[in-house]
Amino acid sequence: MKKYILWIFILFTSFSFSQSKYFIYFVDKGVEPTEKLEKSSSIYNSALSLLSQKSIERRIKNLGDDNIITYEDLPLVNDYILQLEQIGIKIENKLRWFNAVTTYLTEDEKIKVARLTFVEKIDPVKGFVFKNPELKAANQLQKQESNLFSFDYGPSFGQLQLSDVPAVHSKGITGEGVLLGLLDTGFDWKNHESLKDATVVAEYDFIFKDESTANDSLDNPSQHNHGTLVFSIAGGFKEGSLIGSAFGSEFILAKTEDIRSEKHIEEDNYAAAIEWMESYGVDITSSSLGYSTFDPPEFSYNYSDMDGKTTIVTKAVELAFRRGVVTISSAGNEGNSSWRYITAPADGINTLAIGAVNNNNEVASFSSRGPSYDGRIKPEVVTQGVGVYCAAAGNFTGYLTASGTSVAAPIASGISALLLSAYPHLKNTQIRNILIETADNSSSPNNERGCGLLSAVKAIEFPNLDASDGTFILNKMFLTNDNIFPQTVYVQYSTDGIDYIEKQLDFDGNLKYTFKLPYLFNDELVDFYFTYDDNSGATLRDPLSNNYKFYYGSLDISLNTDLKRTYTDFIVSEPFPNPFYPLQNSFTSVSIKSSGNENLIIRIIDPLGQQVGYYSTLTVDGENRFDWYGKNENGVPLASGVYYFLIDLDGKQYSRNLVLLR
Repeated sequence: MKKYILWIFILFTSFSFSQSKYFIYFVDKGVEPTEKLEKSSSIYNSALSLLSQKSIERRIKNLGDDNIITYEDLPLVNDYILQLEQIGIKIENKLRWFNAVTTYLTEDEKIKVARLTFVEKIDPVKGFVFKNPELKAANQLQKQESNLFSFDYGPSFGQLQLSDVPAVHSKGITGEGVLLGLLDTGFDWKNHESLKDATVVAEYDFIFKDESTANDSLDNPSQHNHGTLVFSIAGGFKEGSLIGSAFGSEFILAKTEDIRSEKHIEEDNYAAAIEWMESYGVDITSSSLGYSTFDPPEFSYNYSDMDGKTTIVTKAVELAFRRGVVTISSAGNEGNSSWRYITAPADGINTLAIGAVNNNNEVASFSSRGPSYDGRIKPEVVTQGVGVYCAAAGNFTGYLTASGTSVAAPIASGISALLLSAYPHLKNTQIRNILIETADNSSSPNNERGCGLLSAVKAIEFPNLDASDGTFILNKMFLTNDNIFPQTVYVQYSTDGIDYIEKQLDFDGNLKYTFKLPYLFNDELVDFYFTYDDNSGATLRDPLSNNYKFYYGSLDISLNTDLKRTYTDFIVSEPFPNPFYPLQNSFTSVSIKSSGNENLIIRIIDPLGQQVGYYSTLTVDGENRFDWYGKNENGVPLASGVYYFLIDLDGKQYSRNLVLLR
């Protein structure tokens, strides 16, 4: 596999050539699957105890109080691990979400482990190689020409100004209250002037299993270089030199990538790091790595695997997203290569893939293109990824410029942190929607730049909703218009597109305007716009043309993208019954609510990741039901296990788990 970071070093590993690294998947978690749904059960509380309070609160905010623990969260069966250790197997990583552990095995050990009754299967952990993005000495870069902003950004001004970040910083929004997670090669953050004062709440080295992400004595000297520069782009702060896009955030750091050999073995480190960060309470994860093809004779992924559900790393970030985390990944640097397309985990259904543009907002030739193999537009958005100013590891005052989607991703993750810092109530789905809505190409997305260039100002000024006391609060900020007379902001809203009601918004005395919506009918279409007076008495309108729209009960507001009807009780139901015990002619059902004439595709994936069922139709207006009898496409009954319904409703993706028991 190719991995997009900075350098290739060819060294010999310290591991025996007679051993390879494997996933060992267990057959179960040692309990009846029904027990996981009972809050009073010991297994539920065991899973809950593995989460920090911040993780629990984030899950409740995004998922509701009744859905925060799933089968994937249940702990591994300790007895299975003890039995492996008793026969001399050393566990490298424990992966609850995958019900697996990883370890190094000889062929003899592999045969012995495969015979154990609690082992479902053994798969190799894949190896990856690095690809060289372009590094240059820090030459003269664009600097700010005025004192309009609160900070002196030095040579880092241009890369942030392209996405309107300095204007947001000037309003005191710098990322406070947000925990941003970075997965990379390592971080020499304590030894650089722009990073030494960053707030790092936790760090872990998944290669050497310790709590320092700087170079270990066995590391290649360049090991932590790439992670250091990525961290500085998001979290650095040295006035006159470099300021990161979200320098006020807290950070959690994971060292997952081992650069000591051509054939790196670390996809399990990545998955373990995502699980660790989510349990710790991370709000946003960002990785500047792209996995595509292996060097021979290793197994290679094909473009057909860039489908949002195949690679381990993609599955990991998507599981984190389902738990309320904003997941961000560089799109890849394959635009000039024969591969060309985005790489994993940027292929994730909900993961924001970040492409690269230069300072003139022109797509970089190296930036990986879309679509994903299943036809989704990728990348979603772009930020500057050419000539980005960043910290040089190993030199306390050293800086350089780098080009690649790996340096675009931390700018984007920082903008996400600014948005969440401004509005802590936002769910990850809202953040994703707002970033897409406010990018500069959102009305006509394509597979080169997606929905376009991110703007921190436009994202924060875009209105959003917060559920409150059975109705919703509409929130609005004005960051760049200092001439607004504070008490004269109004919302004009309508449920029929003809008669508009005018209401004045409440002002908090700082930046935020709010309006509590009246109680309306669920799924009723609401369109609205704002009017306000400036200090000269002139009345202005936002947006200048068209109106914002949303369906009452939904949290997503639309301006530039198509708006589909949503439903307040559910769009895609959970399977029922679940667990499912297939008897003669019995079935489990999933219901999908639709506005009608939408393309509905349901794929059923077995515990091994293979597609065993496929269903496609056009929906009717209202409720559409899909029944499954626990059989594959040939009518053959399937074995017990956890199955996945991957549901595509006119381009919007959902997934549901089902436990089948025989």
